[in-house]
Amino acid sequence: MSRISVEEVRHVALLARLELSDDELAVLSGELSALLDHVEQIRRLDTSGVPPTAHPLPMRNVLREDEPRPGLSAAEALAAAPAVEDGRYSVPSILGDEP
Repeated sequence: MSRISVEEVRHVALLARLELSDDELAVLSGELSALLDHVEQIRRLDTSGVPPTAHPLPMRNVLREDEPRPGLSAAEALAAAPAVEDGRYSVPSILGDEP
């Protein structure tokens, strides 16, 4: 069993700038030790016949093919605008008059 000491947890907490109580340090020490035990069990598995994969299930692209299609005309794009000026959206100035 891999055992992570409270001092090691305290050191990592310090590096991460976490303030933990003594009770929290003790709990995290046990939880992290259990986590490492699980990792060790997985590490011991014989995976020599298992190919490396990025995902456990077969993946396929579910996106449609890009097909060009007509876009909106300028008039259609501006039709719902609250204000239009010189063929463009008109919005209130927020920076003042200076360039």
